[in-house]
Amino acid sequence: MKRLVQGDNRTQSFLLPEALDDYVTDTNPVRVVDVFVDELNLRDLGFEGVEPALTGRASYHPEVMLKIYIYGYLNRIQSSRCLERESQ
Repeated sequence: MKRLVQGDNRTQSFLLPEALDDYVTDTNPVRVVDVFVDELNLRDLGFEGVEPALTGRASYHPEVMLKIYIYGYLNRIQSSRCLERESQ
């Protein structure tokens, strides 16, 4: 059983757009951030929470959080509330 909050599958088909990836163009810098963070070994870099605890509420994976923070840095978004709105 995974102890991390799982996001939507980006290849899952929906009613109007074919998939969640259809919202993002192929030239969007978000794609570079996605690939870059996927290639990092977060455990070796000292990130905590890569191995989730067995107790308590499931947390978000540090990889997802890092992608959001890098996105905010690239777009000069400092507020966590604004980042939340952008990630919707």
